This record gives sequence, structure tokens and C-alpha cells, in this order.
Amino acid sequence: MIDRRTLIASAAAMAVAAPARAAWPERPITLVVPFAAGSGTDTVARIVAQQLAARLGQGVVVENRAGANGSVAATFVARAPADGYTLFMTTNTSHSANPSLMRSLTYDPVKDFSPVARMGNLPFLLVVDPKLPVTSVKELVAHAKANPGKLTYASGNSTGIVAGATFARRAGIDILHVPYRSTPPAITDIIGGRISMMFVDITASLTQINAGSLKALAVTTAERSKLLPNLPSMQEAGVPEFDITSWNGVFGPAGMPPEVVQRLNRELAAIATDPEISKKLAEIGFDAFTQTPDQLGAFVQAQLANWARMIRDAGIEPQ
Repeated sequence: MIDRRTLIASAAAMAVAAPARAAWPERPITLVVPFAAGSGTDTVARIVAQQLAARLGQGVVVENRAGANGSVAATFVARAPADGYTLFMTTNTSHSANPSLMRSLTYDPVKDFSPVARMGNLPFLLVVDPKLPVTSVKELVAHAKANPGKLTYASGNSTGIVAGATFARRAGIDILHVPYRSTPPAITDIIGGRISMMFVDITASLTQINAGSLKALAVTTAERSKLLPNLPSMQEAGVPEFDITSWNGVFGPAGMPPEVVQRLNRELAAIATDPEISKKLAEIGFDAFTQTPDQLGAFVQAQLANWARMIRDAGIEPQ
């Protein structure tokens, strides 16, 4: 018969022999981006990844998985192990608009993800080929009405799709939609004169605007952007009830350990609110701020309904 002292000694020996659970993170983390290199989300992700790596003491590798309006990347992350080593920096494309733009999705933007942190907004602009004989939204509308069906607009994400269709409907103009896999090649074709215009985030287009190879006419938000205060809003420019904003956030697969989610949220919040980093992000056209995981989860639910309404009002049929 084994006495009580023997049992205690055996338990103590087992506790010593059992390996301790490794502290997270013990290896590099992958930050998946649903758009191509050079897109606004990619640019922000690389700045955030560098800062996050320094805070965690592990590498953070940005991996671009462009395609299917963000669905390729979203599906990849949704099916990844929920261990905190695969994260997703995405936007309203995958988590607000796709359920209303696409007839079938291979992921659920709510059930398949753990909300981690809201990172900010990517303000959008209406930009045109500088060779077009227009200097304002009013002149662009007049030019489009004088040339029905001859002007084109590109899109590299859901915001570009919805903003373009909303503009066409509310301005009463006939313009042809040309979808792209991502933003950078669309910008290239506008600069080359093959496309007339597009709605694009400041981050991806600011360099070309400053160089004069793109002409910015207005911002898509209801009020002027503090990042480009001299540009009118679309509403100011004469397009009624036009208010479209692209948001940015970080998610992981559903079921991530709560302690990992909370650690990531703390670190990402510190990055978004650091004065030097937020200034650096503002210089490339990103409005940084933060939310808790619960706040981000509630925000996604609300935005799904908001984007469904905007897509319906724009007359866009699911593809």
C-alpha cells in the first residue's frame, strides 16, 4: 500500500518532469494581407509588423495573398491554426462588403475570426487621369454626361467598387467599371491613360498625386479629411449623401487563446497611439486609432449591415 508521503513525492516529481508550457510567442508570426504589395493595407501592415516584432521579440512576416476581393486571404486565415501565429490585417472588403458583393463565400467574417484590434481608417479619394479635361467633380460629371459610356473607373477593392457605383448612380452618369486584382496595377493604368478614374486610398496614391501623375478631386468621407484638408468632400462637390470610409483591423482565426488576443491588443494599441508612429502613418495617409477586441467585434457586425445597405443603394448585384 502506498502511503500519503509517497503519493505527494510522486506528484512533485511528475510536476518537475513535466515540460512547462512555452510562452507565446516562441517563433515568428505571419501577418497576412489580402492585397498586393504596394497597396495601402500592405504599406500600413509593414510599418505595424516592424513595430510589433520589436515589442514581441519575434519576427513578424507580412505575407500578401491577393485575389478574389480579399477572399483568398480571408479563407487562408480562417483555416489556419488558432495559435496566434497567423494574423490577418484586413479591411471592410473582406469583413463588411464581400457578403453582399459575392453570392457565396468560403468563410464567415464573424464566426471564423477572433477580433484582435481596430487599427484605423484609410480615407479614400476620387482620382482621375490628369489628361482628362476636368479640374473638379462637377466638371467630371459634365464630361461624363457629354460622353456617355466612354469613361471608365477602376477598382482594386470593395471600397472602390461601391464608391464608383454610388458615384455613377447619384451623379446620373454612365461609366464603365473595370475591376482589378489589387490597387497598384489599376493606378498604373490610370497613369498610362488606359483608365479614366478610380476611388483609391490616400496611402496607395499620395506619391503619384504629389508627383502630378494622378489628379485628386475629392475625398469620399462626409467631411474633409485632416490628412488632405484642401480637398472638398464628395458632398461638398455636389454628390448628395456620399459618405464612404474604409476601415482597417487585425484578426486571427476563431478560437485564439484569450491571453494571446489580449497581449496582441495591448501591443497593437500601443503602436496605433504612439505619437511618432501615428505621425508616420498619417504622412502616408492612414488615420490610426484603436479599439478593444469586443469593440471591433461589435463594429464588424454593424458594418456588415451598413455595407449591405450601401451596396443595395448603389444597385450592385452580387456576383
